[in-house]
Amino acid sequence: MKITVVGAGNVGATCADVLAYREVANEIVLIDIKEGIAEGKALDIWQKAPINLYDSRTVGTTNDYSKTAGSDVVVITSGLPRKPGMSRDDLIGTNAGIVKSVTENVIKHSPNAIIIVVSNPLDVMTYQAHLTSKFPRTRVMGMAGILDTARYRAFLAEALNVSPKDIQAMILGGHGDTMVPLPRYTTVSGIPVTELIAADKLNAIIERTKVGGGELVKLMGTSAWYAPGSAAAQMVEAIVKDQRRVLPVCVQLDGEYGIKNCYLGVPAVLGKNGIERIIELELNDDEKALLETSRKHVKEVMEVLDKLGK
Repeated sequence: MKITVVGAGNVGATCADVLAYREVANEIVLIDIKEGIAEGKALDIWQKAPINLYDSRTVGTTNDYSKTAGSDVVVITSGLPRKPGMSRDDLIGTNAGIVKSVTENVIKHSPNAIIIVVSNPLDVMTYQAHLTSKFPRTRVMGMAGILDTARYRAFLAEALNVSPKDIQAMILGGHGDTMVPLPRYTTVSGIPVTELIAADKLNAIIERTKVGGGELVKLMGTSAWYAPGSAAAQMVEAIVKDQRRVLPVCVQLDGEYGIKNCYLGVPAVLGKNGIERIIELELNDDEKALLETSRKHVKEVMEVLDKLGK
């Protein structure tokens, strides 16, 4: 198995590191446009293999996509990072061009690959990669829901003083302020979370989750990387190992949830073919209304991309 991670910044390097540590593939290629960055980080990850005891070989390259040839999965993290005061939508013009160029190179050398997009604004960059690659929707997806649910679960674990391992949750919709957390589908070892925490505290956690990325930008001056990189790696592992895990991913909807031609986060089964199946949850009226709000927001940004003609 061969995996390529495009972009050797903080997110990409973290993703490659997690993949190597978990021995998800024989070879992991890290590629970047900055001279020496990918080579250096790949070498650094390889040099700790004797310490952390793994065999996955990490290789870096500067803009030479021939070294990515035959990749089974490609993770795209390329693009400008989010800066303080900048919304994800502000990134669309520049990052759409980057993602388009990267995708063209990826499909040239790995026509059978499964593509996972991490670049922001996530939902629309997934749309861009899908437009460019012309791959079936099962092989082009975005990483958002895993990160969003991880933040939600982490905040709940802290509030309840329990292990995050025991918290299961699901978040739908776009990646950002219009995401749709589902308290009805949130449990702690099977116990509904609504039985363990007051409604006002739960709502406060939900609101914090919605701006979770922005909170980190304010603290650090740039976007997060440990959690996003690990989230992307989890998706890769589920696909490469054909685990058939049920994970929230961004995908083009084609009638599911009554929505067509919009890229939103929904639960899906991930396996060797990419998205094996999309799961439709029974939503109540309030949840449907929130999902519709999220759909409208994502669709508006998709239309901005269409007008740019990227």
